[in-house]
Amino acid sequence: MKFGGSSVADAEKIRNVARRIADARESGDDVVAVVSARGKTTDGLVADAMEISERPDPREMDMLLSTGERISCALMAMALHDLGHKAESFTGSQAGIFTDASHTKAQILEIEPHRLQDSLADGHIVLVAGFQGMSKLDKNVTTLGRGGSDTTAVALAAALHADVCEIHSDVTGVFTADPRIEPAAVKLLRITHEEMLEMAAMGSKVLALRAVEFARNYDVPLHARSSFLPNEGTWIIKETPDMEQAIVSGIAHRSDEAKLTVTGVRDQPGIAAAIFTALADNLINVDTILQNTGLHGHTDLSFTVPLAELGRAKDALESVRDQLKFEDVLTDDQMGKVTLVGAGMKSNPGVAAKMFRVLAAENINIDMIDTSTIRVSVVINRRDVERAVRALHDAFDLTSEAARRANV
Repeated sequence: MKFGGSSVADAEKIRNVARRIADARESGDDVVAVVSARGKTTDGLVADAMEISERPDPREMDMLLSTGERISCALMAMALHDLGHKAESFTGSQAGIFTDASHTKAQILEIEPHRLQDSLADGHIVLVAGFQGMSKLDKNVTTLGRGGSDTTAVALAAALHADVCEIHSDVTGVFTADPRIEPAAVKLLRITHEEMLEMAAMGSKVLALRAVEFARNYDVPLHARSSFLPNEGTWIIKETPDMEQAIVSGIAHRSDEAKLTVTGVRDQPGIAAAIFTALADNLINVDTILQNTGLHGHTDLSFTVPLAELGRAKDALESVRDQLKFEDVLTDDQMGKVTLVGAGMKSNPGVAAKMFRVLAAENINIDMIDTSTIRVSVVINRRDVERAVRALHDAFDLTSEAARRANV
């Protein structure tokens, strides 16, 4: 069971979560709970660091940021003790979570959960501080970056061969679209790991992308549900033969994209590799890529990046301009992205055509297109994103489709 920061923001919410954990234990299950830092604790710690140093040392930032989850763990153990349960809290390193040495964005390499297994065998509820581990190379404290507590929970579930990993948050599950934009959006009963992976990558914030990747790779069933309500949420599971596949399961969106266009690029082998190597070396996350047909030995190359990385991306390109001899770098910081996701697209042609007709009817211009076997994404102007989500949700009748699948 994983509980996010909003779920443990104050004493009353910690007691509520403790009751949920205790109920699970009293039902006969062994329970491992991963908790995030309380509320805005991490933001406060970052602010504290910036008061002291303009460029805090990454190792010391990890030492600082890891304390938030440790506080939550200890408080949760105390609340469980008051409910009459034996509970034991562990840091990431005590839990046997070993990572690489990349401070503030470490990757989990392996988990040795012996102490957790011993504690469970002794009848304890086990509490693990999320978002952190220990570098296998130098034994330093590391943190896992954005969504790290989700990743901690799924990785532990895989290592402990858990029946399910429950991700508790302030939403009740995964919806056909963002309910704040489309009031007719409805909760999905279940979707596949692959569908959830695409939705997380394309803007859905219910589950962290790395956590879904872990769940897919190790076949961990996920249950996204509310911290505050007992209702069943959304099951994210491996595709099964009897699982009905909707043509479109849901719509994800982002309103914080930027587009860069490198003009006058020499149309020859190795140039694109050099451009994207420069971006990768600066840890720029490139998404949709479009290269025009070459003309007179030159072409234009466009791609999108998260809006927050636009400045660094442009600097990275300017650093290789003289070497690669391209003409210019043009930018547009008003981009957004809307994505249709559905496993049924693999065997149902015409989804993209219908999507484009709907957007045309709304007079929404498509700037770039990107596809996989189970999704179609369009890059459009940011001001059109919400209108596109509502129009597509209605055109594909996702409210009725989700309700029908829930009753199959």
